[in-house]
Amino acid sequence: MGTTDALRERVHRLYWEHDLNCATTLLRILAEREGPVLGDQVLDAALGLHGAGGYGAQCGLVEGPLLFLGLSGKTQGWSRKEIIQACRAYAEAFEARFGSLQCRVLRPEGFGPHVPPHRCEELTCAAATFAVDFLEARKRSAASHA
Repeated sequence: MGTTDALRERVHRLYWEHDLNCATTLLRILAEREGPVLGDQVLDAALGLHGAGGYGAQCGLVEGPLLFLGLSGKTQGWSRKEIIQACRAYAEAFEARFGSLQCRVLRPEGFGPHVPPHRCEELTCAAATFAVDFLEARKRSAASHA
């Protein structure tokens, strides 16, 4: 099974078997691939990060990977400046690829009883692949500068 297929399957399972939001889904996928192990406090903190609790603000597909970059960067000994730079680079790259950082733009129908659950599954699969590729590119770049 290819990486994209494995990511698609994992997104589907986290959405439908565990009923996780997009931010928690990407945070878990990245942590499962790269470490660190996520504590309950981190997972609890991500509970409302799907467009600010459905408000439509910053998308959880951005927030989950940003949380991961902070946790992972700290574990790897990155400085605060390096973590902040990595988060900015991710946000810029995400916006360039998907057209926005805002949930209300990426999911214009919003949330509510009229919207099917896990409406963003396809977008989440694309964002998961994007996040994994982003992290892989950062690793290659860091290795080439070492």
